[in-house]
Amino acid sequence: MLTTYLLYIVLGAFAGLLAGLLGIGGGLVIVPMLNIAFELQNFPEVHIQHVALGTSLATIIFTSLSSMRAHHKRGAINYTAFWRLTPGIVTGTYLGAWVAALMPTMFLKAFFGFFLFYVATQMLMRIKAKSARELPGLPGTFAAGNGIGIFSALVGIGGGTLTVPFLSWCNQTMHTAIATAAAVGLPIALTGTAGFIINGMGVEGIPGPHVGYVYIPAFLGIISMSVLTAPLGAKLAHSLPVDKLKRIFAVLLLVVGTKMLWSSFM
Repeated sequence: MLTTYLLYIVLGAFAGLLAGLLGIGGGLVIVPMLNIAFELQNFPEVHIQHVALGTSLATIIFTSLSSMRAHHKRGAINYTAFWRLTPGIVTGTYLGAWVAALMPTMFLKAFFGFFLFYVATQMLMRIKAKSARELPGLPGTFAAGNGIGIFSALVGIGGGTLTVPFLSWCNQTMHTAIATAAAVGLPIALTGTAGFIINGMGVEGIPGPHVGYVYIPAFLGIISMSVLTAPLGAKLAHSLPVDKLKRIFAVLLLVVGTKMLWSSFM
């Protein structure tokens, strides 16, 4: 049990660093690692992915706050884009959490596994959205926010893997896109956490201590370190070869995605 709690602390440090450094959100790391930790703790299979998603989003609240603060100091956040996206983000994320609560664990695992393959392919092939237009008006950003929110809730992430390409397509610089994505992660995390808590209330068999689908020991262990390492990641993003690091990370995602798919179908 002590080893498992230490895993949560190490996981938090790694997730916070990645959130600030790559603008991808720690959920890509947190969700599969929580799966492994919960299996070691003999969690009921039926609840593993739901609790992993809910707990991941809860930790991203603090990671996003810390990362957002660091990017704000550098003046890199486009607050016009942030406020336009937020209404759609809120409605979409809550809807996504509600849908996820209705889905079986095996489906959610497979969905997450395929998502990791998508992200890894994008990184390895250096697929980047070409600047095609300016930021759309309120209807367009509401629709985009809705899509980002729904997808983020289904995979338990802060939305950076979707928000960054969208903002790049809208003619934002990469640093601005990453910084704004970190900010957008906050309403995603807040709304998604609320959705998983509400939809997890009254569900029997969730190991405790927990609040809905949020597992408290994992939540506390992860945030204790992620809030410290997210600012470091944001600082390193301005000095390290981010593209090279993303390619290395992509290989890891392929391995993790394969494991998720294997466990969901076998």
